Amino acid sequence: MPVAPLTLTTMAALEPRDTGVADEVLSRAVGPDEDGSVLGRAHRALTVGIVSVVLLIAFEATAVGTAMPVAARDLDGVSVYAFAFSGYFTTSLFGMVFAGQLSDRRGPLGALGGGIGAFAAGLLLSGSAQAMWVFILGRAVQGLGGGLVIVALYVVVGRAYPERLRPAIMAAFAACWVVPSVVGPLAAGAVTEHLGWRWVFLGIPVLVVGPLALALPQIRRRASGPVEGTVAPPFDRRRIRLALAISLGAGLLQYAAQDLRPVSAVPAAAGLALLAPAVRGLLPRGTWRAARGLPSVVLLRGVAAGSFIAAESFVPLMLVTQRGLSPTLAGFSLAAGGGTWALGSWLQSRPWAEPYRERLMALGMVLAAAAIAAAPSVLLPAVPAWTVAVAWAFGCFGMGLVISSTSVLLLKLSAPQEAGSNSAALQISDGLSNVLLLAVGGAAFAALGGGSVAHATTAAATGGASHPAAFAVVFLPMAAVALLGAWVTTRLHERQP
Repeated sequence: MPVAPLTLTTMAALEPRDTGVADEVLSRAVGPDEDGSVLGRAHRALTVGIVSVVLLIAFEATAVGTAMPVAARDLDGVSVYAFAFSGYFTTSLFGMVFAGQLSDRRGPLGALGGGIGAFAAGLLLSGSAQAMWVFILGRAVQGLGGGLVIVALYVVVGRAYPERLRPAIMAAFAACWVVPSVVGPLAAGAVTEHLGWRWVFLGIPVLVVGPLALALPQIRRRASGPVEGTVAPPFDRRRIRLALAISLGAGLLQYAAQDLRPVSAVPAAAGLALLAPAVRGLLPRGTWRAARGLPSVVLLRGVAAGSFIAAESFVPLMLVTQRGLSPTLAGFSLAAGGGTWALGSWLQSRPWAEPYRERLMALGMVLAAAAIAAAPSVLLPAVPAWTVAVAWAFGCFGMGLVISSTSVLLLKLSAPQEAGSNSAALQISDGLSNVLLLAVGGAAFAALGGGSVAHATTAAATGGASHPAAFAVVFLPMAAVALLGAWVTTRLHERQP
């Protein structure tokens, strides 16, 4: 279940007295909470609106994952399959930084509206593409919109909901994936097989108009403009330049990873030269050495989302080309994960779970690592294809525990006027790790012959898989990265004196 990327800075956790001030500001902003729930009178319209937006994004993500192998094959682009995913994440990095700056200065309304527009435009471009490079361009435009939307939604949650309700709204976001994970692959597979993969992309944009019309007035009333009682931070042009650098650098690395010639060392070196200073400027100090507190929260988000999503991107392709499954069945293999992801997210939102949050997150990372490691077992003909579905359900349960918890901790450690930039840091870690790990996985996949994987019907007819090692070399390193995340969970809080 894809999880979208986030944003930029603050270096330190808030003191307890600062958190109290933040809650007081939020309480004044949102007014009384009549029944103490996200569906109470004070929050009902806003909750329904933003949850509906997430629901449609979830439908899009599950549908696109099902249709992607067929689109890549029809456009003769299997050799650059990873670009269709990393192109999304690369441009979303810039969108996240820009949304963080815009939201902290003017509120999340503009970023959310512009992001939805770009997201829809990217879907239309990919759906009408006649060449793989146009398809990838559409995914890039869609990623820009996705980066704007995800940060804006985090800022809305941080401003419009008191701290005690944030775990519940994050759990509601996760629950949005339950129905799409079951219905999405079936619907997308049926549409792909009977009408063509293009309609999977072209049919979604019009559906977002209703939820957007419901959410925007509430956001304008509750979360527009700078935070009440604070001075709007200046628009940091340096961060925008760094955002451009990180997006361009990530794109160059992805290109070099897919073109395994000696000359590719030039774009790879240029990409690293752009990425290194940009990452240092956009993420909290100490992120890469897992400094305690906010830096480790940001790092964990990247480790968890990057390893799991990079692996998940290759699951449908592996099942279609190596086991001869139809696009519908391949997509459906991930369906149960939506429900278990939501279950894990709901579990972390319970009041009793708060003292055990770090332990639950460590368990989640172990489950995710085990699921990724188990997925390539289906490359053995004796292993049933449904093994992936079972393993992925457990992995998604673990991700539900981890991803929602990182969001809760991030907002807890952020002052209201810094929610946009800190949310951007969380999502940049998420998106950048997706790009880098997809680049590494895509390079290994291509090096071992992944670009010439057989058509599903050919594989089925010959009774064997074409390049199983190309898939194994993607999944096993990602499992090791996920296991590293279990250690990072021990460093999410400062040591108590």
